[in-house]
Amino acid sequence: MKNKSNENESSRAFKWFHATSMPGGAMIISAVIASYFATFMTDTMLLPAGVCSIIMLVATLWDAINDPIMGVIADHTNTRWGRYRPYFLVAPILLFVFSTLLWLNPNFSQTGKIAWVLVMYIGWGMTVTLYTMPHGAILPACVKSNGERNKIVSMGAGCTALAFAIGSTVPSLSHTGYIPIMVVCNLLACISFWGLFGTAKEKYIQKPEEVQKGTLLKVLKHYELIPYILIWILASISYGLMFSSSVYYITYVTGKPQMIGLYMAIISVGAFVSMAVLMPIFLKVFNGGHKALMASSIGSIICYAVLFFFGQSSLSFLFVMTFVATAVASMSNALTIVLVNDAIDYVRLKDGFYANGVIASIKGFAQKCGTTVVSSGLLAVLAASGYVPNQPQSERALNAINFVRFGAPALVSVLIIICLLFNPVEKVKDQIQKMKEELS
Repeated sequence: MKNKSNENESSRAFKWFHATSMPGGAMIISAVIASYFATFMTDTMLLPAGVCSIIMLVATLWDAINDPIMGVIADHTNTRWGRYRPYFLVAPILLFVFSTLLWLNPNFSQTGKIAWVLVMYIGWGMTVTLYTMPHGAILPACVKSNGERNKIVSMGAGCTALAFAIGSTVPSLSHTGYIPIMVVCNLLACISFWGLFGTAKEKYIQKPEEVQKGTLLKVLKHYELIPYILIWILASISYGLMFSSSVYYITYVTGKPQMIGLYMAIISVGAFVSMAVLMPIFLKVFNGGHKALMASSIGSIICYAVLFFFGQSSLSFLFVMTFVATAVASMSNALTIVLVNDAIDYVRLKDGFYANGVIASIKGFAQKCGTTVVSSGLLAVLAASGYVPNQPQSERALNAINFVRFGAPALVSVLIIICLLFNPVEKVKDQIQKMKEELS
């Protein structure tokens, strides 16, 4: 019999700390880095775009590779504080160190600056891995109800949107510099991560002696989950390009760098509306994350195609249409979290074991691959197009910026729709529901 308390398994404090830890102060930090670090390297540290592309490629590739390693470690952790909770104690301290030092512009030679950026960016990325894997694993370890999971995911999505609104807008309006912003955000991250440590109750995990070896390979043998992995990569690319390419677009394509703050605010508000308002509506109207993601992707294709061809017609049209596009598209990245929970349930049904950390790490790996494409690919495209910092750009460079801002996300949404057509969970959703009802 279905437990009546399933829809309210976790405390209100757990819900809020889960929604404000990784999606809160830590996400503001990620938003600032995603929106401004590329231009900080090229226009402030004066590193060549091609060199910056290589830096990002090396750093983010390593960041992606260590995700599965962390997932396996998390699933095999056994302490008196739990399996995933202990990581929420140490991660915010390391986050404080690396995310703050990243914004220093030391008086080094160009080679010294390259080494500095590599060390700090890799350190920041590994710290993100340290808390992302346990954060993705702990929700299904504490909550089995799809309804409650989706509510918590929606809360986190709303916080993510608000965090990106703050992180992508405040630096362009503030005269304090990046480091004071990092300090404040890190203090918020410490409060929320330590709060999550104190309120999480890991109920749906194996006992230490039941944890199986080789879970990563056992999960990867399910080739039918490949569409999920591809969607995680693609959604990360689309969301990352939305922020990282916007500063370049407004600065050079419109020729209105004074409008950066306003444009980033429009994107941020659109993202907040998408995740905090429209996403819960989409989940309800379309009855689940898969159909909601499909609807969001279709809308994204239409909006981005219009902006690609007509975005330069007027600033008013650009601003209004950008808000609409962001409101439709931003939820896609958040909706992919639903696929993590579904994949965990799917493997549990097929193989009879929990692989929370491993599956969360595969999602993290996929996202980092998407981040690699964005951070390195954007700079590589700029370098190939002849981009010259702080100078009027050639038509070739302007076309390249327009493509990465609107053309590439439209193509990405097409690929997401194709992947969704091969969703394996839909075929066994009744069996999964029955399995979860039998869990104690």
